[in-house]
Amino acid sequence: MKLAVMMGTLCFATLAVVGCSSKTVDPKEYSGFLKDYSQLKEAKSPSGAEVMRWMDPKLDINKFSSVYVEPSQLYPKPQPTAKISQQTLNGITSYYDQALKRELSKSLPLASGPGPGVIVVRPAITAVSSKTEGLHAYEVIPIALVAAAVSTASGIRDQETTLATEAVFMDGANNHVVAQVVRKGTGKPLENDTQALKADDVKAVIDGWATDMHQMYLKLKSESK
Repeated sequence: MKLAVMMGTLCFATLAVVGCSSKTVDPKEYSGFLKDYSQLKEAKSPSGAEVMRWMDPKLDINKFSSVYVEPSQLYPKPQPTAKISQQTLNGITSYYDQALKRELSKSLPLASGPGPGVIVVRPAITAVSSKTEGLHAYEVIPIALVAAAVSTASGIRDQETTLATEAVFMDGANNHVVAQVVRKGTGKPLENDTQALKADDVKAVIDGWATDMHQMYLKLKSESK
């Protein structure tokens, strides 16, 4: 009986320490980049990632014969820090542009600007952060919890890197919004709280976003036949 009580207490403590980590962006963290968040619904990306998304039910994907990718923004404009420098921020947006053009151009020619028959992609990086990683399951043993707390305080514990994006898709003929998406991803962990974040640490996340956008286009195109 005592063992059962102890295990129950330990499980409760574990939940309290680890907490619940959402795979989608919390509405409280929406940046304001999108004009309307009210119609966003939880959905799955082609790769199976959880996203918040809205698409115009009247969307006719066949009317678009090219794509224009606007330069990605940092929104709201961040203040560079020693951990996340302006060079890193610039590297992230530059790579986002490259990845989107690389993937979307596999199915649609790139346009030089908006216009009839052009789908416009307006992307933004809305969060770049690093925080101490949550405790792992093997660290629920009391002695390990103490050790984990010490390493966290001294900056030894790995730092989790998070990147979030919000993107608008518009009809280039009239700027009518046809789709919106909000999602986030986790990059390479940093070794401690003094290691600076580099653009390379989140390139895999950006590649995944760009690939999903292209796969979503292919899915819509296939369903429209």
